Amino acid sequence: MPTSTDYRTTVRVHAPAEVVFDAVTTTSGLAAWWSPVTGSGLTGGELRFPMVAGQPPLLVHVDEATRPGTVRWTVAECTFMPDWVGTRPTFTITPLDDDHSEITFEHRGLTDELECKDMCSRSWDHFVGTSLRELVEGGPGAPNRSPRDLARRAAEGR
Repeated sequence: MPTSTDYRTTVRVHAPAEVVFDAVTTTSGLAAWWSPVTGSGLTGGELRFPMVAGQPPLLVHVDEATRPGTVRWTVAECTFMPDWVGTRPTFTITPLDDDHSEITFEHRGLTDELECKDMCSRSWDHFVGTSLRELVEGGPGAPNRSPRDLARRAAEGR
């Protein structure tokens, strides 16, 4: 019987762990690499991401935000991607030295059984592997619906 695996990627960045932590817990940081957002990225908070025009925002509950190494969310509402409800995006940030860290991002529950696995995996590859990395290294990021994100989507045919 084949084993289904959650989405997972690891990215080494030229940025301190504290900078990465702020990028995944503050509304300004999240908006710069992933999507506009309102709410609180601290433990017990809720974040609302208006990802798709005309749809209610993606709602995540912040289960844990422990500086500088762990950020865990649970998707509470997602009308445009119902398979995401109950899944758990998780960031593990490991300091390597004063100027470098490693980000391991897992979307627990985003498994091979979900219809969106391939599309969502490509999106996370972009948002974590390119946009978040570039932002924490001092660049602009390429968040949802930015010109670079739209170009990526067009190249993928969606």
